[in-house]
Amino acid sequence: MLMTDLIAKKRDGGELSGDEIRFMIDGYVRGKISDYQMSAMCMAIYFRGMTDQETLDLTLAMMHSGDVVDLSSIKGIKADKHSTGGVGDKTSLILCPMVAACGLRVAKMSGRGLGHTGGTLDKLESFPGYNISIGEKRFLDNVNRIGIAIMGQTADLVPADKKLYALRDVTGTVPSIPLIVSSIMSKKLASGTDVIVLDVKCGSGAFMKTEAQAHELARGLTRIGKLAGRKCAAVITDMNQPLGCAVGNALEVKEAISVLRGETKGDLLELCLTLGSCLLIQAGYTEDEDTARKLLQEAIDSGRALKKLAELVEAQDGDAHDVYDTARLPLAPVQLEVPSESAGYVSHIECEKVGLISMHLGGGRAAKEDAIDLSVGLVLHKKVGDKVEMGESLATIHASTMEKAQAAANSLRACCTFSDTPVQRPQLIKDILFS
Repeated sequence: MLMTDLIAKKRDGGELSGDEIRFMIDGYVRGKISDYQMSAMCMAIYFRGMTDQETLDLTLAMMHSGDVVDLSSIKGIKADKHSTGGVGDKTSLILCPMVAACGLRVAKMSGRGLGHTGGTLDKLESFPGYNISIGEKRFLDNVNRIGIAIMGQTADLVPADKKLYALRDVTGTVPSIPLIVSSIMSKKLASGTDVIVLDVKCGSGAFMKTEAQAHELARGLTRIGKLAGRKCAAVITDMNQPLGCAVGNALEVKEAISVLRGETKGDLLELCLTLGSCLLIQAGYTEDEDTARKLLQEAIDSGRALKKLAELVEAQDGDAHDVYDTARLPLAPVQLEVPSESAGYVSHIECEKVGLISMHLGGGRAAKEDAIDLSVGLVLHKKVGDKVEMGESLATIHASTMEKAQAAANSLRACCTFSDTPVQRPQLIKDILFS
């Protein structure tokens, strides 16, 4: 078998067999197939696409390119969640303890963030001492003992994806749906869970800018999940403004805790109830969304969900007291209010630019090796549809210096557009697809 033949076959619109795809992925991971040949294949896939069978074969070949986590020692149904990424997305910090408090087992492997803010691991490290490298045995033991564990992905989990994603990033082939689907699902399948919910975001602050693109990706993800024998749901959600109000690692942790305490409602809670309902329904805990939402809300109202987060932090070498007293979490030395220079109704927020403000404050990474300041970011006080008076605060900037805070404040004002007439709040949940 020759890689040149496979490139030509896909270039001309042919369908690759499972054996051909396995040969290609195995050869690439082992260094027998060059970057320039795989670049050509990625471009051929970008233009010609892949059938469901090809995408499944690619996903499984990538999944088996490294370690596959064995969760068979965990009693009960194992759940996982994935988000395609967005500004202020801290849902894992709420959703995972909430569904674990309802009896599902959450065995989650996460990555670090690149861009707007940190990833789930970075946010969890806002709890001093939190250990993301607990090892597989302790990971499994913790899930059996308390029902939840969140740690970093092992270096040998889906190495094909690490190599392919770096290549796609520099060859203009990131937007290919089959390549996105195989990237996401290979990691989810390798993680070994039974039920998966996928938060597919669309809008100015998301990778998928339009609802149509998000639907195409969601359909691809759920189809491959079904073909791989997993129960999988995709929720298409709005990312035309930040999710919740906090953008920045420790700030997002504090907001997540406020939701788990039952103090904060709104879009963040709504999304977590929707995602959690999908998991409970797929796991067979309930047959309908209303019952599922009541179970999840009761986990919050009773304090069991917050307690589960405290158990997670303590089980991974953090201090549970930090969950109950958020004043102990990192706090930036400078807080600056951003008074509005206009009056009216917020009609638009440049979502991606808000994320970049946090990154420039130090809350995200422009490159993988960048260090993150866990304390910085911003907290919005107004969102789309809210009425604003002249001089009323749009947000609070949390920064390391006053100079950085003032620059961020000026940038934030430029992100907001106002209307003289009332503005309808955007619809958060666009659609839900089950496999």
